[in-house]
Amino acid sequence: MRRRYFILDVFTGAPLAGNPLAIVRDCDDLDAARMQAIAAEFNLSETVFLQSPRDPVNTARARIFTTRRELPFAGHPTIGAAVLIGLMDAGKMIAAQPVDIVLEEQIGDLRCTVRRQKDKPARAMFMLPLLPEPAGEAPDCEALAHALSLAPGDIGFEGHEPSVWTAGVGFTFVPVASRDALARAKPDMAHWSVIGPADHPAAYVYSKETLSEAHHVTARMFAPSLGITEDPATGSAAAAFAGVCMAFEAPPDGEHNIVIEQGYDMGRPSQIVLGLHVEQGALTGASIGGAAVLVAEGHIEI
Repeated sequence: MRRRYFILDVFTGAPLAGNPLAIVRDCDDLDAARMQAIAAEFNLSETVFLQSPRDPVNTARARIFTTRRELPFAGHPTIGAAVLIGLMDAGKMIAAQPVDIVLEEQIGDLRCTVRRQKDKPARAMFMLPLLPEPAGEAPDCEALAHALSLAPGDIGFEGHEPSVWTAGVGFTFVPVASRDALARAKPDMAHWSVIGPADHPAAYVYSKETLSEAHHVTARMFAPSLGITEDPATGSAAAAFAGVCMAFEAPPDGEHNIVIEQGYDMGRPSQIVLGLHVEQGALTGASIGGAAVLVAEGHIEI
């Protein structure tokens, strides 16, 4: 059967940057095995399959696959799917006012707000369905250094220590002391087995030495055992990073927007906006936002 697909670059306002995403529409009759095979064919970090919602008040059901497995939640597929639906199904509306789109994912229902200001790319933002929580103990600095081809002295800065957090998908967060150390980081598969969590072994390496003064954090994400050597922009990691912010930065009460740059070392510059809402010293809400642009569309015989 011939189906329509779309390729979007997500967490960027320019084509050929950000994180590429494949989206296939009208997938009600596809089973998980077929979706997995199609995701492997696209060979991108994630592919989204849109189905009719289980609850008719919602917009669509979104199933998300890497080249090797299905994910309960991911940020750039959520942003990309919301933007595509907004552009294709409500293009005039999102140009006039923000429009809410509700995507059913395994983690729960995600309410996304999509808007497109004049002469600017479409943007989407969603509130996290789960707030971040610790997800185990991080390996020691020496083990992490070996896994990332770094020296132990490269690990840590200003009280930041390695930690493991999840907001639906878990990551090992590794602070590094400099932008130079971040640029040198790369997985060493002979030592990679120390990286957790067990169900999603992935390392999110970050530094406060950014390339742009307008940004707050620069990061890289490696998950080679999941088929992702490096990811240009990782919304689910940015979501869990809210826990890192609270643990090591203790932001004051109020609203905070943290701009994370990622993908620059890959030639795919991306910007993720992590929003924090803090009350009485506790994180009470968080959001992920960013732009996305449609770069290709076609048909696939499946």
